[in-house]
Amino acid sequence: MLAVVFGAVIGLALGLLGAGGSILAVPALVYGVGQPLQTAIPTSLAVVALSSLGALFPRERRSTVRWPVALVFGAAGIPAAFGGAALGKLFPQRWLLLAFAALMVIVAVRMLRGGENHTGACRTQQGGINWRTCLPKSVLAGATVGVLTGLFGVGGGFIIVPALSLLLGLGAQQAVATSLVVVLVNSVSGLTAHAGAADSIDYRVLLLFAGAALVVSVVAARWSAKLNSSTVRRWFAFVVLAVAVFVAAAALINPSALG
Repeated sequence: MLAVVFGAVIGLALGLLGAGGSILAVPALVYGVGQPLQTAIPTSLAVVALSSLGALFPRERRSTVRWPVALVFGAAGIPAAFGGAALGKLFPQRWLLLAFAALMVIVAVRMLRGGENHTGACRTQQGGINWRTCLPKSVLAGATVGVLTGLFGVGGGFIIVPALSLLLGLGAQQAVATSLVVVLVNSVSGLTAHAGAADSIDYRVLLLFAGAALVVSVVAARWSAKLNSSTVRRWFAFVVLAVAVFVAAAALINPSALG
């Protein structure tokens, strides 16, 4: 039941916001379901990949994807995801979870600040994208997301969505839809990088978690345009902050429980 409940929460966030839900997947699997971190990360990546795919299911969302942009971000993140996975093996689980908690605080603060700007530093006067100017920034942002994906098992939509808005000037729905494609590519790459941990995955938990996330993300994606995204994002940020405090406290007080 816990796997279903937590999976539904991840699917809801990804379906509504195109970002943020994956930040809760690892804490839910570690502290809610009781998995060790090395198992929770690849499980999280599988869940995020499936729920992102579900959130892209509605035709109206697929039609707003900017595919060239998604491919640039995704391609930059693929090798970086492998690097992040290798980097994660160098640190104790306690310190990884503390770093993860700090990342959650950054995500929550960004969500609370809101104020997306859709003018776009890379927009031309004709409404296109000046790739010569913004390609290095786009590649850097994509690589950063890839490292976080491999290191922590997150999709990175919380970086991708504002980067698409601020760098390239994509509108809200375009940024969300394009972000989901990048999250899908990065999650699959990260899962491949963690292929050695596949034997430790509890596939019953994975199916329950991913199934709930997939179903809810499909439903939430259909409602995303009808809800006040600022209000949804604000309340979700409070949840992320609360979970970050819990993760940091648990890692400091009882590191032996990490498995």
